[in-house]
Amino acid sequence: MARMGFTIHPDGDEPPAGVVQLAGQIDKDGGAALAIYREPVGGHWQIFALLPREKVQPTPYQRDLSKAHAERLLRVIKRIDRFVDPVVAVQSGGGYWTPNGNHRLHVLTKLKAELVPAIVVPEIDVAFQILALNTEKAHNLKEKSLEVIRMYRGLLEGGDKKDEEACAFQFEEAHFITLGLLYEKQARFAGGAFAPLLRRVDRFLKQPLKSAYAVREERAARVEKADVALKSIVDRLKRRGIRHPFVKNFVLARCNPLTRARKTVPGFDQALDRLIKALGDFDVQKIRQEEIARSAVMAIPISS
Repeated sequence: MARMGFTIHPDGDEPPAGVVQLAGQIDKDGGAALAIYREPVGGHWQIFALLPREKVQPTPYQRDLSKAHAERLLRVIKRIDRFVDPVVAVQSGGGYWTPNGNHRLHVLTKLKAELVPAIVVPEIDVAFQILALNTEKAHNLKEKSLEVIRMYRGLLEGGDKKDEEACAFQFEEAHFITLGLLYEKQARFAGGAFAPLLRRVDRFLKQPLKSAYAVREERAARVEKADVALKSIVDRLKRRGIRHPFVKNFVLARCNPLTRARKTVPGFDQALDRLIKALGDFDVQKIRQEEIARSAVMAIPISS
């Protein structure tokens, strides 16, 4: 494709050489760098471009494609007969990664579009920050946790030596890391039942990512041990004829070691040890179906 680009210099200054070089690479790759400009918030240099579709891939760290969301997006784009929402992209290897455009990229592939409208950000680290702000489709707990653990490994593989705590912006919540390890092992893990407890006791570690990852594996193993005990209780309740979708949440609420913790909250290991002990001591003979049903109703938020 011949170059169609132009450059915007709102302050009359010239863009950095690296940004100009990136614009030239986009043209060499078969795309078109349409504008080099400063974005209006931080004044960072960016490129508005048309990228060759075959050279654009989603980052390997983000959540999996939602077929239902992709189909809805495809119907809308077909209906208006135009593509009006550029993806964000960073250069990676011989192509480009998009941290926030997986579904839009899928739709363009379905429509056999040759080019992808994109805002190309020169700094590849921004891709991890954008993942944390991704609002293309609301995450559920499983999707977010898997995305965070993939991001974590991506930073490790890239040789990042920062402390885990320094990555709090990208990861958002420490317990997403622990849950991500568990969801990878068990796709149907009851993360929603454990999340209220983990959110209060799981903290970011002041250790380099490499050593912190080993601690994360230990934490995931403790939660998995609690989950084994929880499943045993649920099985025993089922044998008594007690079945309810809220049963895991009910049991964990009864065994929660933090219910009386107000001024001070125990650390992760102490809290999980107490939880595992409480699950081991749980008496299924004292539980009635109506108790669980009542607790489930009380847990439903009141609509305003």
